[in-house]
Amino acid sequence: MEDEKTMKDKRIMVAVDESEESMYALSWCCSNLLSQSTKSTTLLLLYVKPPPAVYSLDAAGLLFAGDVIACMEKYGKHLVNSVMSRAEAVCRDFDFNINIKVEKKVGSGDAKDVICTAVEKLGADILVMGSHDYGFFKRTLLGSVSDHCAKHVKCPVVVVKRPKFV
Repeated sequence: MEDEKTMKDKRIMVAVDESEESMYALSWCCSNLLSQSTKSTTLLLLYVKPPPAVYSLDAAGLLFAGDVIACMEKYGKHLVNSVMSRAEAVCRDFDFNINIKVEKKVGSGDAKDVICTAVEKLGADILVMGSHDYGFFKRTLLGSVSDHCAKHVKCPVVVVKRPKFV
């Protein structure tokens, strides 16, 4: 008799953003992890919006603050919809042996913290991420989200590098 762990759905989280690297990682996940899966699987697509900017405005600037904030929120919603639509299109290109349930999740804040928290809260069995392949200096200055997640999440992490010729 199968134990409870083997019977539960497999949950694969893919961190997606506007980059080609993240869409390539999603494509890799679909062809290497999902297309060969034999049990029910949930694909968790996670997009992390950057934290809202906080501005200090003078008295005259406050008249326009509402319009600026509304415009930024509208752009943020458009960006979320655009990224998720691209991700769904990538998934549609694959013929899966089983029914794949897709859940779209959106977080806001520092990507590395939001991703780590989401992996734990949503019970992901594996995390798939793209690599921007920053050089030493950029990685030192900006930090690496994939490095941080690999060190802090409790599930396996697959970092997919996009080939230079693709």
